[in-house]
Amino acid sequence: MAVPLERVRAVNAAPVRRERTLVLYWMTVARRVRFNPALERAVELARELGKPVAVLEALSAGYPYASDRLHAFVMQGMADNAERVAGRALHHAYVEGAAGEGVGLLEALAARACVVVTDDFPTSFLPRMLAAAAEGLDVRLEAVDGSCIVPYRLAGKDFPTARAYRRHLQRLLPTWLDRLPVADPLARTGLPSLAALPRAITARWPAADLEVLARPERTLRALPIDHHVSRAAARGGARAAGDRLARWLRDGLPRYAEGRNDPDEEGVTSGLSPWLHFGHLSSFEVLRAVLRREGWTPALLAPAATGGRAGYWGVSESAEAFLDQLVTWRELGFATCAARPDHREYSSLPEWARSTLAAHAGDPRPRLYGPEVLAAAETHDPLWNAAQRQLRTEGIIHNALRMLWGKKILEWSPTPRAALAVALELNDRLALDGRDPNSASGVLWCFGRYDRPWGPERPIFGKVRYMSSERSARKWAVTRYLARHGPG
Repeated sequence: MAVPLERVRAVNAAPVRRERTLVLYWMTVARRVRFNPALERAVELARELGKPVAVLEALSAGYPYASDRLHAFVMQGMADNAERVAGRALHHAYVEGAAGEGVGLLEALAARACVVVTDDFPTSFLPRMLAAAAEGLDVRLEAVDGSCIVPYRLAGKDFPTARAYRRHLQRLLPTWLDRLPVADPLARTGLPSLAALPRAITARWPAADLEVLARPERTLRALPIDHHVSRAAARGGARAAGDRLARWLRDGLPRYAEGRNDPDEEGVTSGLSPWLHFGHLSSFEVLRAVLRREGWTPALLAPAATGGRAGYWGVSESAEAFLDQLVTWRELGFATCAARPDHREYSSLPEWARSTLAAHAGDPRPRLYGPEVLAAAETHDPLWNAAQRQLRTEGIIHNALRMLWGKKILEWSPTPRAALAVALELNDRLALDGRDPNSASGVLWCFGRYDRPWGPERPIFGKVRYMSSERSARKWAVTRYLARHGPG
């Protein structure tokens, strides 16, 4: 089955160059082999043209927030990909040794390509990078959405609430559940082989050693990246993602409905967002795995698109709750980013939220903390400090505490605009799943996005939903969490 054209976007007006020697897949977002619609599209075009496929997976030294943490995670994934592609297509893994050294590599490979296929992504630096590439290539460049079950550009607009977007999704999902990507696009392709790239390319942009990619700690110190953000314990790559998914399906999913908001309950939340962000794991595979475990069939789907959170899939309470996070909330973030170029700006918040925050912008703050104090987790609040310490050391925050984390930054900052800037900067610099539509949505939710006015009206927050550490500590089990992430 061909890749649905609704997933494919022509980024330039250049032609397909049939006389050239290969089809190039420029792997930037969906950094995996399995369930990868962009790779599937490249194979589809290669079959049509009778050409081999080459995969370029590069890692720049100059992307925003480049650090030991993010570099190590990506490089470990590159090692997995090199092994999974080996013998079936050519995989060129390139790690830039200094900012700018990789300039020209894409153009050199594209000059040999009939067509270039890459990944579509609506936020961070990726849209600008893609637009610049399209302008410089003389060959057709296609971008493929490999992130969402329902292609995110089909939304065509910004949705004010999750319920509104859920109703949109529920109308479309039955069709798209029958059009999921193939598990292994490189299986039995029958394509010509490509033994190596020309020496002129590999001499200037040599492929990274597989051993270096698998154990990046040996070389990170020599790279011009942020060494203050240390590697996290979580390992990048498709293999680690698959192991995490299997453990969570066995141990976490059965307890998800009742335990997902209790930070003491380790392993209940899936923890898959870092691998989803870097494309080492796809939502397609996670969805299939959950539905298979539940014994799901299409006959269980609700007959009407009501927009309700529960009862649509016809599976267990835990699976329904998780699928709402995986599909509704995650894909809502992509739709917003695609519809609103200003999606990270304060101006993108709902008018009611901006109005009520403006009305209380002059309210006295009981405490003010600057960015350095917040980054160091040195506030008066033990629970907030624990969440920030988890972010600093592990690159994640428990899902429930992530909401509290953003709300308190709003309370402790001189203005709402300053609070949003600090929250986004900490999230993007430290979180393994930062710089993502889903994490941007999570941060801006703390300021009113996708929410409604709440009463009673409070100082500083106005009608934006309020959260306190004291109430959270009573509502959620946090004793063991505080012990794990406390000082000392």
